Order: sequence, then structure tokens, then C-alpha cells
Amino acid sequence: MISGDETTTPPSSVPTEPGFHFDTRTDLRPDQKAEVLVEALPWLERFHGALVVVKYGGNAMVDDDLKRAFAEDMVFLRTVGLRPVVVHGGGPQISAMLDRLGIESEFRGGLRVTTPEAMDVVRMVLTGQVSRELVGLINTHGAHAVGLSGEDGGLFGAERRQALVDGEPVDVGLVGDVVTVDPQAVQDLLDAGRIPVVSTVAPDVDDPTQVLNVNADTAASALAAALGARKLIVLTDVEGLYTSWPDKSSLVTQITAAEVDALLPSLASGMIPKMEACLRAVRSGVPSATIIDGRVPHSVLLEIFTAQGNGTMVLPDGAVPDRPDGATPDGATSEGAPA
Repeated sequence: MISGDETTTPPSSVPTEPGFHFDTRTDLRPDQKAEVLVEALPWLERFHGALVVVKYGGNAMVDDDLKRAFAEDMVFLRTVGLRPVVVHGGGPQISAMLDRLGIESEFRGGLRVTTPEAMDVVRMVLTGQVSRELVGLINTHGAHAVGLSGEDGGLFGAERRQALVDGEPVDVGLVGDVVTVDPQAVQDLLDAGRIPVVSTVAPDVDDPTQVLNVNADTAASALAAALGARKLIVLTDVEGLYTSWPDKSSLVTQITAAEVDALLPSLASGMIPKMEACLRAVRSGVPSATIIDGRVPHSVLLEIFTAQGNGTMVLPDGAVPDRPDGATPDGATSEGAPA
């Protein structure tokens, strides 16, 4: 299933100048390097101790340089006092393994048809490949990350769901929606100073012996709400939300929940579950949820620690709609920011 992660965009799609390379280690003067650090200071203070849920997906999962950059971002967050939680899918890796094993991939209504045979592959890839690789990358910087799945400690419970095709419900097999969350296992890891890395498979609440394939966007949203996260960040393969795609000038930097509701029917199918996940998060008490471009190295740090942010931020209705000078990444001014 892993809607929105099934098709990735090559890194070459990120606009660059031919032959141009900029290295911050060698191409910045000492005063410019200091300026970068000073810009981050108020954001470091504001987010110290904050719990941030990051949904890892898209091209950042398949490009080696972006994988390393993402792992470094998670270590940086922990080192400066934030508490990151990573939730991941694995659509490209699942498709590749199914192809290698000669198992047909079929999609209905945008969802992967998950047979018992395919579910074994989904479970193996998510918990045994994607999770282990990311945990390993993070742990090259120290024993910080611990992998777990929605099956562990009763973290997630899911119900079977159907796809809609031409308005009619269609069976897609072992596919589910997260309906229960017990975040205690994740909280225990955070309290121990670890970085939880969560794979999105979950037991069926009607048959706990059966595991279901669940959408990583919705799982991340549900976990962010259950943990009382300060922020949800969702990595994608686009710059953010466009109100009139493919018009690049229609990119939105901030939007309220009500405005997202009005736009949902017109959005591309791959963006809908991501924006719905952001909506659920901010309407469940998460102060902000942001869609960011995972093709940009260190995009998570750019979103949290710079004044301009990165991507499209969804705010609860009634929140400050702009990001004025001195604003926090939650969209409120520094004087009115939530603690």
C-alpha cells in the first residue's frame, strides 16, 4: 500500500546549476558560518526538548546520499535536545522485492493489493531491510536508534479496509487503517535517550494473529497525536503543496486546516493521504504539520532551524497564517508560541 511512496522522483529532478557545486565547509567565510549558527539559535532554544515525529519516505529512502543526510539530521536533532521519532514505509523496496521474487504487484484505488504471500514480503522488507538500514545509518554516529514495528508492545492496532474504484468498494487484501495507538513502547525509548524507528505494519484488531499493511502517513499522524508531538514532518518528492499543479507559482508555504479541507478534492492522488495525515495531526492537538521536499539534503533541519522553513506547513484553524520575523516554526510569534 504505502500510498505516496510508491513512485519516487530521481534526485536529478531537483533543480541545480550545471557544473555548480557549493560546499559549506570550504566555500563559506568564517563569519558566514557563524551567521548560519546564530540564525539557528532561537529555533534551537524554542524546540529544545520538543518531540518531533518524522515520516521518512520518497526519494530520501532510495538515494544513498539522501539516506545518510537524513540519518545525520536525526542524530543532530537528538544531540541538540530534541526527541525525534521516525516512522517509515517502504513502497519502492517492497515493489523491488516482489519483482525479484516473481510476485505480481497490483494496485486498486491507489492501494497495493496485499495477499498473504505479499504480506510476508511487506513485513520482511519493512522490519528487516528498511528499518535495519536506517537504524544502522543513525548508529554510525553512536548507539542511538532502536527499530520497532507496529506489532511491538501493542503500538498499533488496525482494521481491514477496502479501496474505492469508481465509487464501489473493492477488496485489497491485508491492508488496514490504524485505529488504536499505545505509544508507551516509543515513550520508553525516548525516555532512555533513543531514537525510535517505527515500521508500519500492525496487527488486525479483529484477529491479532494477522498482520496488516498500513499507510505510513496515517500511522505517523496517529502516533504524533498519541505522543503529544510538537510537530509532524512528512518527507515527499515535491517542494510542497501546490494549489494549482503544475503551476509552480501556486506553491503554498502555510495553510490552515480548513483551507486544506477545501482543496482536498482537487489534489493529486499521491498528495491526498499526506495532507489528510497533516489534517488529522493538527486537529488532534499537534501544533503544526509540514510537508517537505525530501530530495533536498538536510531538509528536516532546514524546516526546523531556519526562519523561512521548508515546504508547506499546515496549521490549526485560528493559528497565525504567516511566518513573520521572529516567528516560531509553529506559525506563532515568539511571544505567543506554545511552550
